[in-house]
Amino acid sequence: MNAAQEPAQVLVVEDDPHLAAGVAENLRAEGYAVSTATDGEQALAWLRDRPCELILLDVMLPGIDGFGVCRALREQGNNTPVLFLTARGDPADRVRGLQSGGDDYLAKPFHLQELLLRVRAILRRWDWYRSASATAATAVLSFGGNEVDFRAFRARAWNGETHELTEKEAMILKVLAEHGGEIVSREDLLEKVWGYDVFPSTRTVDNFILRLRKRFEKDPANPRHFLTVWGVGYRFLAAGEP
Repeated sequence: MNAAQEPAQVLVVEDDPHLAAGVAENLRAEGYAVSTATDGEQALAWLRDRPCELILLDVMLPGIDGFGVCRALREQGNNTPVLFLTARGDPADRVRGLQSGGDDYLAKPFHLQELLLRVRAILRRWDWYRSASATAATAVLSFGGNEVDFRAFRARAWNGETHELTEKEAMILKVLAEHGGEIVSREDLLEKVWGYDVFPSTRTVDNFILRLRKRFEKDPANPRHFLTVWGVGYRFLAAGEP
């Protein structure tokens, strides 16, 4: 973290007071500003009034569970990164966490150093995305009659429809656009957007590409902008394939 910058604000949402206190203490020791919430309602209320750079979110909360909290945030247009903390390490739950808009998933009990590494990785990727979208020249991408505003996570498609993009959709599109015309492997997309292969397989990336095609291709079954390079990854052409 740059000494000239304000410390990153982290919200820890955990109903176990001992675990919440331990996580908060260690994050503060790393230089982060930390607040805590004990349930989903309290977390959503806190986030309505304050900016935040990262949410550490327990899944098994009283009332609204962590998946529900994350879905509610995304529906409100809040794209703050979410790291799920849970005793449930089943791969199906990891996929559910991704589908609800989460960024990472750490099963309890976890090692403190692994938690801190994941926190740093998520904040580093978030800083990259925001800095890469900071100027007017890079904040808006136009292609094939589509216009994507990376700062607002909003897009206007070729047919006039408007879309609210998820953080991952925007980040994947940003990576592909930065490598316009070049092949980007699924593994590279996972590394850049997720940090490592957190989820079960690179099929995760394929599903996001399908969603981008449905939003922005005139004929998603015969894409001109989001092209598959079989066995490798994807290539993005802003001008479209001839």
